[in-house]
Amino acid sequence: MTTLQSYPAAVCAPTRTVDVEIVVPVYNEESSLPSSVRRLAAYLATDAFPFSWQITIADNASTDSTWQCAIDLTYELDHVQAVHLEQKGRGRALKQTWSASTARVVAYMDVDLSTDLDGLLPLVAPLLSGHSDMAIGSRLARSARVIRGPKREFISRSYNLILRTTLQAQFSDAQCGFKALRTEAAQALLPHVEDTAWFFDTELLVLAERSGLRIAEVPVDWVDDPDSRVDIVATAAADLKGVARMARGIGRGTLPLRDLRQQLGRNPLPVAGVPASLATQTVRFAAVGVASTLAYLLLFLVLRGPLGAQPANLLALLVTAIANTSANRRFTFGVRGSGAARHQLQGLLVFALGLALTSGCLHLLSVVAPNAGRATELFVLLMANLAATVLRFVLFRMWVFTRKEMA
Repeated sequence: MTTLQSYPAAVCAPTRTVDVEIVVPVYNEESSLPSSVRRLAAYLATDAFPFSWQITIADNASTDSTWQCAIDLTYELDHVQAVHLEQKGRGRALKQTWSASTARVVAYMDVDLSTDLDGLLPLVAPLLSGHSDMAIGSRLARSARVIRGPKREFISRSYNLILRTTLQAQFSDAQCGFKALRTEAAQALLPHVEDTAWFFDTELLVLAERSGLRIAEVPVDWVDDPDSRVDIVATAAADLKGVARMARGIGRGTLPLRDLRQQLGRNPLPVAGVPASLATQTVRFAAVGVASTLAYLLLFLVLRGPLGAQPANLLALLVTAIANTSANRRFTFGVRGSGAARHQLQGLLVFALGLALTSGCLHLLSVVAPNAGRATELFVLLMANLAATVLRFVLFRMWVFTRKEMA
């Protein structure tokens, strides 16, 4: 039995070194806490879980009798301790308890135990064996078995799609309340995690992935808690603000990703041929784009007379698009080896969007100002190409030459 009261200035430490410390963050959970912790402790005490363990109940500023329930459980059950924080926030509770842990692996799960406990061993085993650095339960993996309403399913899939498109995340499920990390990795990452609430999971995952940690995904059996008190609208708004903040940090290079990767990552930096930051990629892409635009305009002027405006635009764009994809593949995104044909095909699809944009602008000009001079025509094409260039960079970075291609 261990009961520890803790405040932000002094985080408690586990009473013994164990393989796994499992934190159960709670806020006003007096009705569900006792049965859930008893069930979890009973499971961990069986042969189904062969590692030493500690359960930490992290009460973050509950206003009901949750803290007293937690104290009672520490008297009732072995290997259970309780920590009290004076401020709310699941992320704050995890950051504080994990930062003080002496276990080999730290984990957490939601108090409702929506995730089947049989997923716990495959969650922590890759970390204890040294195979992986972080493990997450995934409700969106193909072999996962999930029972929840269509509204929550739609929100979850939409949120993870946003993470893939804006932050280039490769993991499938950011918000499943079932995660574990090697403690040394957690304690290196936690000082750089700003969020103290629900975005904490996503921020930690993105930092881990971009720091080169190996993340294992465990398909889980999961049943939605009908009594969940999460404010979906407020949480979604906070998550979107967190995504924007992280995107700015990554784009501006203010996050210490290079240092973290050198300290923790399985792939040392620098990776040959891969630019270090978005800013570097942007500069290189711009240089290729300027050369491509000048070549396009020159070709258009040469071909405009004998072929006409639309055919000249098509041929000039096609030639420069192929050259542009090759140059960006090698120079901007540092991709070598196989896959060139596929990249060219994807590049041509991107080219088709650019063609639609520039051709549409030419057609619109012919309708609005049928007697426009050559200078006006070139100006319209230049503006359309600038817009197409921005679109091309986004699609190249997020679709054609993804971080998987550069690994």
